[in-house]
Amino acid sequence: MRNLILGIFLCLPAMVFAADVRDDCAGDRIVGIYSAEYEGEESRISIFKEEDGTYSARVIWVKNKYDESGEVRKDEKNPDRSKRDVPCDEIVLIENMSYNSAKDSWGNAKVYDPTRGIKANVNCSFETPMRLKVRGSLMGIGMSVYWDKIEEQCRP
Repeated sequence: MRNLILGIFLCLPAMVFAADVRDDCAGDRIVGIYSAEYEGEESRISIFKEEDGTYSARVIWVKNKYDESGEVRKDEKNPDRSKRDVPCDEIVLIENMSYNSAKDSWGNAKVYDPTRGIKANVNCSFETPMRLKVRGSLMGIGMSVYWDKIEEQCRP
C-alpha cells in the first residue's frame, strides 16, 4: 500500500507538467499569420508568443501601404503621439493577451483599432480551426471581426 501511495505521489508532478504542456499547446494554436479585411483595408497580421507567455498581434502587410504622394502611411490616429510615426505595416494591435484554457479563448488585453484610433477590451476565439473571431468591446458596445489563418507558426 505504501508503494502504491509513493508511486502516485511520484507520478503527480509528471501529470501536472503534462497538463501544463497541453495548455501551452492549446494556447499556441493562435500563433500564426492571418488575413484580415476591415473598413476596406486588407492586411496581414502576425500573432506571436512573447517570452512571458502572453500573445501579441502586429500588422505585417497592408495592401494600400502608400498614400497619394507615395509616402508610407503612418498610424496618424494613434492617441499616443509617440506612435504616430509608426508605418501602417508595423502597427501593434494587441499586447499581453493571455489564454484561458477553461473558456478556450484569449483575452485580458486591449485591441487597437488604427482606423478609428481607439483601444477596446478584446476576446479572441476560433469559429473554425482557421477562422479567428476577434471581439472588441468598449463601454458595453461590442463588435466582432474575423481573421482567417493563412499560415500556421505552431503545431501543437
